[in-house]
Amino acid sequence: MKKPLTKKELVTMLLRDKELVGRDEEELLDLLVDQPISIDVDKLEDENMKFGDKVADKLSEVAGSWAFIIIFVSFLIFWIVLNGVILKSHALDEYPFILLNLVLSCIAAIQAPIIMMSQNRQAKKDSMRNQNDYRIDLKSELILEELHDKMDNILKNQKEILKYINDKK
Repeated sequence: MKKPLTKKELVTMLLRDKELVGRDEEELLDLLVDQPISIDVDKLEDENMKFGDKVADKLSEVAGSWAFIIIFVSFLIFWIVLNGVILKSHALDEYPFILLNLVLSCIAAIQAPIIMMSQNRQAKKDSMRNQNDYRIDLKSELILEELHDKMDNILKNQKEILKYINDKK
């Protein structure tokens, strides 16, 4: 007689798309139905965030806002007007504004990798969400299949009862 599989073995088989047979399916269905399988991806990710991750997310949030764009464009206009018009003869950064270009290049060189780090974390979080959705969909599919089988069984029993009643008449 075959030894029943453990819950861990059943789930491993399920996630590796191996075929399950009769009793294994029933045990897996019971496992999935009786126990919650969904996880809060946001909560899990927040618990595992490091300081650098938090800084990258905050910087991406600020740098991707309209407020940042408006303030930064205002600063650029102020810099150009100050050095090109107001302080024309004693400008800190004369036209073609090489110092401004250097500052902008440094900001872009630092900002781009930090934003990419935040995007990579978001992609990882999305992947975790997709895996979680897959497990929930699988559980729903198995529950619906079990309900379908139960309905078939009820209909079969109902037909037998009706046949029995009609035979008695």
